[in-house]
Amino acid sequence: MSLTQEEAFARIRLLRSPNVGPVTFRQLLQRFGNAVAALEALPEMAARGGRRMTVAHPDAIREEIAAVRAGGARYLFHDDPAYPALLCETPSAPPIVTYRGDVTLLAQPAVAIVGARNASAAALKLARQFGEGLADAGKLVVSGLARGIDGAAHEGALATGATAAVIAGGIDVVYPPQHADLQERIANEGVLIAEQPPGIEPQARHFPSRNRIIAGLAAGTLVIEAAPKSGSLITARLAGEAGREVMAIPGNPLDGRARGCNQLIREGAILVQTPEDVIELIEDFTGQPRSTFREERPEFADFELAEASDDSPAEIESLLSAAPVPVDDIVRASGESPAAVQLALLELELAGRLARHAGGRVSLNT
Repeated sequence: MSLTQEEAFARIRLLRSPNVGPVTFRQLLQRFGNAVAALEALPEMAARGGRRMTVAHPDAIREEIAAVRAGGARYLFHDDPAYPALLCETPSAPPIVTYRGDVTLLAQPAVAIVGARNASAAALKLARQFGEGLADAGKLVVSGLARGIDGAAHEGALATGATAAVIAGGIDVVYPPQHADLQERIANEGVLIAEQPPGIEPQARHFPSRNRIIAGLAAGTLVIEAAPKSGSLITARLAGEAGREVMAIPGNPLDGRARGCNQLIREGAILVQTPEDVIELIEDFTGQPRSTFREERPEFADFELAEASDDSPAEIESLLSAAPVPVDDIVRASGESPAAVQLALLELELAGRLARHAGGRVSLNT
């Protein structure tokens, strides 16, 4: 796949436009065939959804591209052969990321290692050992470059093999500051990945988005120490939703940092004690994970959109409320075609009036 310069520029501009997320981006490309045509249609579609919108200014995109180049990074598009196959399978896969380092590493079988930032000394030692053992066996160790377990897993992996770090901010932003040397080392010896544009400092809302990429890159996610309510458990749940292996190392019930892992095991995650346990699960991974840990979610259809000239949006706004509802329920209740319903939802989203939720559910913004 080789994009023209015009189309690549238009794709970046499309994704940076208001209210265009990963699902919307893919639907727009599917409907209009390319980003150039989709950009032209955005204002009219948003107006039909009830509000005006302004697409990202070309000058802002030129500045972003210059910043990516200045930082020694490159863009990776969702339909590039180098784009990770497992990540591409997830419904919310980022259409465009920036990266530094060796992108070919993303083709290796990957294992995510996540855990507490305020990890115990024993857990940090385990994270290094698992990172080292998995990398030595030819697995790409994926984590989020946070303090604690993430950093230890990256360091262990770099001792014998490769690692990938998914960061919450822009590709040129160092976070946390104490990992500046480690981040640069990963960019030189592994691969560093960012979804946010350059210059963006990490904010709270960026971390769940980063976690979905970590879970999507890997055939399995291993949790080493985590509180019951933590970002690490969010990553594990996202891995479960994606049909990947969910693994955890048990810990002392008296230590709050171990309760999240013990809870995962109780709910169906696989208990592992050595890197060999993880390798056995990943090498046998056929798309049907042995772990029974899953988040309950409604089934939903991934309806295709018809071509731009073939349909009109359905009248479905009265069926929506602030409570999330599956898209296929809206199709049934409206009696309209799936394509017409999806078009109506797309217009509402571009107008900033619709929110998308996990499990193919949508709601009106309040």
